[in-house]
Amino acid sequence: MTTTEDVLNHHLEAFESQDLDAVMEDYTDESTVVTNMGTFRGLAEIEGLFETLFDEFDAPDASITIDEQLVEDEFGYITWTAETPENDYEFATDTFHIPDDEIAFQTFAGKISPKE
Repeated sequence: MTTTEDVLNHHLEAFESQDLDAVMEDYTDESTVVTNMGTFRGLAEIEGLFETLFDEFDAPDASITIDEQLVEDEFGYITWTAETPENDYEFATDTFHIPDDEIAFQTFAGKISPKE
C-alpha cells in the first residue's frame, strides 16, 4: 500500500529529475491543480503546466530547495524557494490532497519576482 508520504516523495523526486512521465503517474483525469497562473484539470492540462515549468527549471543554473515538508493523513504540504534564469521564487508553497495513490487536488502559491 502506498502512503501519502510515498506519493509526495515520488512527486518531488520526479519533479527534481524533470521526469514528466513520472510526475504524471501521480495524477488522474479527475485531478485538479490550482495556481495563480490558473486552474488545471485532468491529465492533459496538468501535463501542459508541468511542461511549462520544466522548460523554466531546465536551465543548468536553476535551483530549488524544499524548506519544509509535512504529511498529515491524506495531506502533504511543502514550502520551497527556487531560482531560475527568469524568476526568483522568494517563497512558494504547495498543498496536496492525496486520498489514495494519486494527487487528487493540489494548490500552489508563491511570491515570484521576475528577473530584469
